[in-house]
Amino acid sequence: MNATTNPGQLRVARRSPAYWRVTIDNPPINVMGPEMVGQFQHVINALEADEDLKVVVFDSAVDGYFLNHSDFLAKLEDLTSMPAGPTGLPPWPDFLVRLTRAPVVSIALIRGRATGNGSEITLACDMSFASREKTILSQWEVGVGMVAGGGPMARLPQLIGRNRALEVLLSSEDIDGDQAEAYGYVNRALPDADLDAFVDALATRISKFDKWAIANTKRLVNTSLPPDVELGAGWDACIASLGRPAAQEGIKALIARGFHKPGDVENRLGYYLGQLPR
Repeated sequence: MNATTNPGQLRVARRSPAYWRVTIDNPPINVMGPEMVGQFQHVINALEADEDLKVVVFDSAVDGYFLNHSDFLAKLEDLTSMPAGPTGLPPWPDFLVRLTRAPVVSIALIRGRATGNGSEITLACDMSFASREKTILSQWEVGVGMVAGGGPMARLPQLIGRNRALEVLLSSEDIDGDQAEAYGYVNRALPDADLDAFVDALATRISKFDKWAIANTKRLVNTSLPPDVELGAGWDACIASLGRPAAQEGIKALIARGFHKPGDVENRLGYYLGQLPR
Protein backbone atom coordinates (compact mmCIF):
# COMPACT_ATOMS: atom_id res chain seq x y z
CA MET A 1 0.00 0.00 0.00
CA ASN A 2 1.42 3.39 -0.96
CA ALA A 3 -1.67 5.60 -1.26
CA THR A 4 -0.94 9.32 -1.38
CA THR A 5 -3.07 12.37 -0.64
CA ASN A 6 -2.06 15.90 -1.58
CA PRO A 7 -3.59 18.66 0.58
CA GLY A 8 -1.58 21.43 -1.09
CA GLN A 9 1.58 22.27 0.81
CA LEU A 10 1.66 19.00 2.78
CA ARG A 11 1.68 15.62 1.04
CA VAL A 12 0.69 12.53 2.99
CA ALA A 13 2.04 9.23 1.66
CA ARG A 14 0.90 6.01 3.31
CA ARG A 15 3.88 3.70 3.03
CA SER A 16 1.83 1.09 4.85
CA PRO A 17 -1.23 1.20 7.11
CA ALA A 18 1.18 1.65 10.06
CA TYR A 19 3.73 4.05 8.53
CA TRP A 20 3.03 7.44 6.92
CA ARG A 21 5.21 10.17 5.47
CA VAL A 22 4.21 13.83 5.62
CA THR A 23 6.22 15.83 3.09
CA ILE A 24 6.41 19.61 3.34
CA ASP A 25 6.29 21.13 -0.14
CA ASN A 26 5.89 24.90 -0.41
CA PRO A 27 8.63 26.11 -2.79
CA PRO A 28 10.77 28.03 -3.14
CA ILE A 29 11.75 28.23 0.56
CA ASN A 30 9.08 26.33 2.56
CA VAL A 31 7.72 29.28 4.55
CA MET A 32 4.71 28.53 6.75
CA GLY A 33 1.63 30.70 6.29
CA PRO A 34 -1.95 30.34 7.54
CA GLU A 35 -2.81 27.88 4.78
CA MET A 36 -0.07 25.47 5.87
CA VAL A 37 -1.07 25.85 9.52
CA GLY A 38 -4.57 24.76 8.54
CA GLN A 39 -3.15 21.78 6.67
CA PHE A 40 -1.13 20.74 9.73
CA GLN A 41 -4.44 20.70 11.61
CA HIS A 42 -5.89 18.31 9.02
CA VAL A 43 -2.80 16.11 9.36
CA ILE A 44 -2.97 15.87 13.15
CA ASN A 45 -6.69 15.10 12.99
CA ALA A 46 -5.91 12.20 10.65
CA LEU A 47 -3.01 10.94 12.78
CA GLU A 48 -5.13 10.87 15.91
CA ALA A 49 -8.08 9.18 14.22
CA ASP A 50 -6.27 6.32 12.45
CA GLU A 51 -6.26 3.17 14.57
CA ASP A 52 -3.64 1.40 12.46
CA LEU A 53 -1.05 4.18 12.28
CA LYS A 54 2.04 3.75 14.46
CA VAL A 55 4.77 5.94 12.91
CA VAL A 56 4.82 9.22 10.96
CA VAL A 57 7.92 10.78 9.39
CA PHE A 58 8.05 14.47 8.49
CA ASP A 59 10.37 15.40 5.61
CA SER A 60 10.67 17.99 2.84
CA ALA A 61 10.50 18.05 -0.95
CA VAL A 62 12.12 21.51 -1.20
CA ASP A 63 15.88 21.50 -1.71
CA GLY A 64 17.70 23.33 1.08
CA TYR A 65 14.69 23.73 3.39
CA PHE A 66 13.02 21.39 5.86
CA LEU A 67 10.47 23.88 7.26
CA ASN A 68 11.19 27.59 7.36
CA HIS A 69 10.00 30.62 9.32
CA SER A 70 6.50 32.06 9.10
CA ASP A 71 5.21 33.86 6.03
CA PHE A 72 5.63 37.55 6.90
CA LEU A 73 4.02 38.62 3.63
CA ALA A 74 0.71 36.99 4.64
CA LYS A 75 -1.92 38.85 6.66
CA LEU A 76 -1.40 38.30 10.37
CA GLU A 77 -5.15 38.37 10.97
CA ASP A 78 -5.55 35.35 8.68
CA LEU A 79 -3.52 33.45 11.28
CA THR A 80 -4.81 35.01 14.49
CA SER A 81 -8.46 34.66 13.42
CA MET A 82 -8.17 30.88 13.04
CA PRO A 83 -10.18 29.01 15.71
CA ALA A 84 -8.40 27.33 18.59
CA GLY A 85 -7.76 23.61 18.41
CA PRO A 86 -9.05 20.91 20.76
CA THR A 87 -6.38 21.75 23.36
CA GLY A 88 -7.72 25.31 23.57
CA LEU A 89 -4.47 26.61 22.10
CA PRO A 90 -4.16 28.48 18.78
CA PRO A 91 -3.73 26.16 15.77
CA TRP A 92 0.09 26.04 15.55
CA PRO A 93 0.88 25.34 19.24
CA ASP A 94 -2.21 23.10 19.30
CA PHE A 95 -0.72 21.01 16.50
CA LEU A 96 2.66 20.79 18.26
CA VAL A 97 1.15 19.74 21.59
CA ARG A 98 -1.09 17.13 19.99
CA LEU A 99 1.77 15.73 17.90
CA THR A 100 3.89 15.23 21.00
CA ARG A 101 1.02 13.56 22.88
CA ALA A 102 -0.41 11.49 19.99
CA PRO A 103 -0.26 7.67 20.39
CA VAL A 104 1.91 7.62 17.26
CA VAL A 105 5.70 7.87 16.98
CA SER A 106 6.74 11.06 15.16
CA ILE A 107 10.15 11.42 13.50
CA ALA A 108 11.65 14.53 11.87
CA LEU A 109 13.95 13.82 8.92
CA ILE A 110 15.81 17.10 8.60
CA ARG A 111 17.64 18.08 5.44
CA GLY A 112 18.12 21.79 4.88
CA ARG A 113 17.11 24.74 7.04
CA ALA A 114 14.78 24.20 9.99
CA THR A 115 14.26 27.85 10.91
CA GLY A 116 11.74 28.91 13.56
CA ASN A 117 8.75 26.71 12.77
CA GLY A 118 11.08 24.00 11.47
CA SER A 119 12.94 23.92 14.77
CA GLU A 120 9.64 23.89 16.65
CA ILE A 121 8.27 20.85 14.82
CA THR A 122 11.63 19.16 15.37
CA LEU A 123 11.25 19.73 19.12
CA ALA A 124 7.66 18.46 19.04
CA CYS A 125 8.58 15.21 17.30
CA ASP A 126 9.54 12.17 19.37
CA MET A 127 12.81 11.73 17.48
CA SER A 128 14.81 13.76 14.98
CA PHE A 129 17.59 12.83 12.59
CA ALA A 130 19.58 15.37 10.61
CA SER A 131 21.77 15.49 7.54
CA ARG A 132 25.27 16.21 8.84
CA GLU A 133 26.19 18.26 5.77
CA LYS A 134 22.88 19.97 4.96
CA THR A 135 21.03 20.69 8.22
CA ILE A 136 20.76 24.14 9.80
CA LEU A 137 18.57 24.63 12.89
CA SER A 138 17.67 28.12 14.01
CA GLN A 139 15.52 29.87 16.57
CA TRP A 140 16.13 33.22 14.95
CA GLU A 141 13.39 35.34 16.50
CA VAL A 142 15.29 37.31 19.19
CA GLY A 143 17.68 38.53 16.49
CA VAL A 144 14.84 40.46 14.87
CA GLY A 145 13.15 41.62 18.08
CA MET A 146 10.58 38.82 18.36
CA VAL A 147 9.72 35.99 20.73
CA ALA A 148 9.32 32.49 19.27
CA GLY A 149 5.73 31.24 19.12
CA GLY A 150 5.94 27.45 18.96
CA GLY A 151 7.25 26.56 22.38
CA PRO A 152 11.07 26.36 22.18
CA MET A 153 11.41 28.25 25.47
CA ALA A 154 9.42 25.46 27.14
CA ARG A 155 10.94 22.50 25.27
CA LEU A 156 14.60 23.33 24.64
CA PRO A 157 15.76 23.65 28.29
CA GLN A 158 14.48 20.14 29.07
CA LEU A 159 16.16 18.76 25.97
CA ILE A 160 19.57 20.46 25.95
CA GLY A 161 19.75 22.25 29.31
CA ARG A 162 18.96 25.81 30.34
CA ASN A 163 22.32 27.36 29.44
CA ARG A 164 22.48 25.86 25.96
CA ALA A 165 18.82 26.70 25.36
CA LEU A 166 19.58 30.33 26.16
CA GLU A 167 22.57 30.22 23.81
CA VAL A 168 20.41 28.92 20.96
CA LEU A 169 17.53 31.32 21.60
CA LEU A 170 19.42 34.51 22.47
CA SER A 171 22.25 34.22 19.95
CA SER A 172 19.80 33.53 17.06
CA GLU A 173 22.72 31.76 15.42
CA ASP A 174 22.54 28.97 12.85
CA ILE A 175 23.24 25.55 14.39
CA ASP A 176 24.70 22.94 12.03
CA GLY A 177 24.06 19.21 12.18
CA ASP A 178 27.16 18.28 14.15
CA GLN A 179 26.57 20.96 16.79
CA ALA A 180 22.89 20.02 17.03
CA GLU A 181 23.87 16.42 17.70
CA ALA A 182 26.50 17.42 20.26
CA TYR A 183 23.97 19.54 22.15
CA GLY A 184 21.22 16.90 22.00
CA TYR A 185 19.05 19.17 19.85
CA VAL A 186 18.59 16.17 17.51
CA ASN A 187 19.01 12.45 18.14
CA ARG A 188 21.76 12.02 15.57
CA ALA A 189 23.41 13.79 12.66
CA LEU A 190 24.12 11.28 9.90
CA PRO A 191 25.97 11.53 6.60
CA ASP A 192 23.48 12.89 4.09
CA ALA A 193 23.85 9.81 1.88
CA ASP A 194 22.79 7.57 4.79
CA LEU A 195 19.97 9.66 6.25
CA ASP A 196 16.98 8.43 4.24
CA ALA A 197 17.78 4.74 4.56
CA PHE A 198 18.40 5.05 8.30
CA VAL A 199 15.13 6.85 9.02
CA ASP A 200 13.13 4.55 6.75
CA ALA A 201 14.57 1.44 8.42
CA LEU A 202 13.86 2.81 11.90
CA ALA A 203 10.32 3.85 11.02
CA THR A 204 9.63 0.49 9.36
CA ARG A 205 10.99 -1.39 12.38
CA ILE A 206 8.85 0.53 14.88
CA SER A 207 5.78 0.22 12.64
CA LYS A 208 5.92 -3.57 13.07
CA PHE A 209 5.62 -3.39 16.86
CA ASP A 210 2.42 -3.47 18.91
CA LYS A 211 0.58 -0.12 18.95
CA TRP A 212 -0.69 -0.50 22.52
CA ALA A 213 2.87 -0.96 23.78
CA ILE A 214 4.11 1.98 21.69
CA ALA A 215 1.32 4.32 22.83
CA ASN A 216 1.60 3.47 26.52
CA THR A 217 5.37 3.71 26.57
CA LYS A 218 5.14 7.14 24.96
CA ARG A 219 2.37 8.20 27.38
CA LEU A 220 4.56 7.36 30.37
CA VAL A 221 7.64 9.08 28.94
CA ASN A 222 5.46 12.14 28.28
CA THR A 223 5.12 12.77 32.02
CA SER A 224 8.40 14.67 31.61
CA LEU A 225 6.86 17.21 29.19
CA PRO A 226 6.36 20.87 30.11
CA PRO A 227 2.73 21.89 30.74
CA ASP A 228 0.80 22.75 27.58
CA VAL A 229 0.04 26.21 28.98
CA GLU A 230 3.71 27.12 28.58
CA LEU A 231 3.37 26.81 24.80
CA GLY A 232 0.32 29.03 24.93
CA ALA A 233 2.26 31.66 26.85
CA GLY A 234 4.98 31.58 24.21
CA TRP A 235 2.43 32.03 21.44
CA ASP A 236 0.89 35.03 23.19
CA ALA A 237 4.33 36.60 23.61
CA CYS A 238 5.12 35.95 19.93
CA ILE A 239 1.96 37.67 18.68
CA ALA A 240 2.55 40.59 21.05
CA SER A 241 6.15 40.91 19.88
CA LEU A 242 5.06 41.19 16.24
CA GLY A 243 3.31 44.45 17.04
CA ARG A 244 6.43 46.05 18.51
CA PRO A 245 8.27 48.65 16.38
CA ALA A 246 11.58 46.85 16.95
CA ALA A 247 10.26 43.66 15.35
CA GLN A 248 8.57 45.49 12.47
CA GLU A 249 11.77 47.41 11.73
CA GLY A 250 13.91 44.29 11.98
CA ILE A 251 11.74 42.31 9.59
CA LYS A 252 11.60 45.19 7.10
CA ALA A 253 15.37 45.56 7.24
CA LEU A 254 15.84 41.86 6.52
CA ILE A 255 13.33 41.94 3.64
CA ALA A 256 15.20 44.89 2.14
CA ARG A 257 18.34 42.73 2.12
CA GLY A 258 16.62 39.77 0.42
CA PHE A 259 14.87 37.92 3.24
CA HIS A 260 11.81 35.85 2.28
CA LYS A 261 13.17 34.75 -1.10
CA PRO A 262 15.88 32.36 -2.27
CA GLY A 263 19.35 33.73 -1.74
CA ASP A 264 22.12 34.48 0.69
CA VAL A 265 19.99 36.07 3.43
CA GLU A 266 17.85 32.96 3.82
CA ASN A 267 20.88 30.71 3.45
CA ARG A 268 22.93 32.57 6.08
CA LEU A 269 20.22 34.07 8.24
CA GLY A 270 22.27 33.92 11.42
CA TYR A 271 25.00 36.04 9.84
CA TYR A 272 22.58 38.68 8.54
CA LEU A 273 20.78 38.96 11.87
CA GLY A 274 24.08 40.04 13.35
CA GLN A 275 24.47 42.73 10.68
CA LEU A 276 21.14 44.51 11.23
CA PRO A 277 21.39 48.15 12.39
CA ARG A 278 20.47 48.58 16.07
